[in-house]
Amino acid sequence: MTSRRGVNAGDRGSAVIEAVIGVPAFLLFVGLIIFAGRMAIAQQAVESAAASAARSASIARSQPSAISAGQDAATSSLSEQDVHCQSHRVTLDTSGFAAPVGTPATVTAQVTCLVDLADLAVPGVPGTKQVTATMSSPIDTYRER
Repeated sequence: MTSRRGVNAGDRGSAVIEAVIGVPAFLLFVGLIIFAGRMAIAQQAVESAAASAARSASIARSQPSAISAGQDAATSSLSEQDVHCQSHRVTLDTSGFAAPVGTPATVTAQVTCLVDLADLAVPGVPGTKQVTATMSSPIDTYRER
């Protein structure tokens, strides 16, 4: 039986069923794209914070000031990039300051951020995800240490 518009009566209900199945699948797909984008942005921000921490620490004049400068630089970098970490940790290896003048040495910074993803109500997406980056920066070989 066909109606005036040429559509079968049984075809009208199939559009509703397609929408009931298709719309949640589409929303899940969009949620996963948003999750992947936020993780990529968080990874880039943590890498930038680690590079900033390593560079700031490598130009400091002493080991204690290098640790302080590196931690401040990482924290500042994360806040400037508007990354919402539930918690973050900055670990600096400043043992290169103990190397004798004329010996190549580096400062290594590791930044770990626990990214909050609780606002994404997507099934299978964890509430938090840990992102870690490590960067190194050379200490001037002939600088007084």
